Amino acid sequence: MSKELVVISGKGGTGKTTLTASLASVIKNKVIVDADADAANMYILMKPEVKHKELFKGNPKAVIDTDRCIKCDQCRQLCRFDAIYVNSDGEYVVDELKCDSCKLCQIACPVEAIEMKDVYSGEWYESETAYGIMVHAKLYPGAENSGNLVTMVKHRAHLIADEKNIEYILVDGSPGIGCPVISTISGANFVIIVTEPTVSGLHDLKRVKKLCDSFKIKSGVVVNKYDLNSQKTEEIEEFAKREGMPFLGRIPFDKCVVDAIVNLQIPYEACDSVKHAVDEILSKAMELL
Repeated sequence: MSKELVVISGKGGTGKTTLTASLASVIKNKVIVDADADAANMYILMKPEVKHKELFKGNPKAVIDTDRCIKCDQCRQLCRFDAIYVNSDGEYVVDELKCDSCKLCQIACPVEAIEMKDVYSGEWYESETAYGIMVHAKLYPGAENSGNLVTMVKHRAHLIADEKNIEYILVDGSPGIGCPVISTISGANFVIIVTEPTVSGLHDLKRVKKLCDSFKIKSGVVVNKYDLNSQKTEEIEEFAKREGMPFLGRIPFDKCVVDAIVNLQIPYEACDSVKHAVDEILSKAMELL
């Protein structure tokens, strides 16, 4: 059975995807997963060639049959999400982005003029990259259910790994502690939490650590751009020590990383400072995996 290594962060912009892409360039025999479906961007560095694409079906949305509707106004009054309104032609219409798929309007309609129709809310892909197979997805703007989409993408990655006898699954997760993150870390063997040496970085690290602990998933911490605030980096290390959390390493701030990303290069391949740091991080993570 393949081992799953997940990289997440408590907030966006910490360098999570940059680290994952760097790990992808050095870990052998793995499936790469971009599970940050709400803001997928790992493809920019991985340059995937899509081999298979499918639509993702989200929650059904209410649709009103204007020919059958008697304009009793019950649906509009009952909708707590203000998803039903009267348009300029006097017809009752459902705002798909506001509809929460609760079906109350359908149940309440006295003439059965409302039905729930399937809606596609995203896409998922299987691709080839220079670094191995990649399974990734994107959620349409304003769409929901990214947690379900993440679960499906990870499931597909495991099927591929089992079929092709691939040893590792490397997952770039979502930031934060919400549903997509819970779906990302579920079933993981080890989680790398990327943070930065700021007040918010430490605060969000504590929240993500608590989330991993609640699911009994082992986690370790990496401080990106550690040398921008040495004092805060030391505080993060002290927190990790108190919590019995493995401290995996520090990544220095280096303008080379900025230049590499601007030129669509993976920092591990372009920057010696990153290469040395990532090698150390990977070595420690593999021991814990």
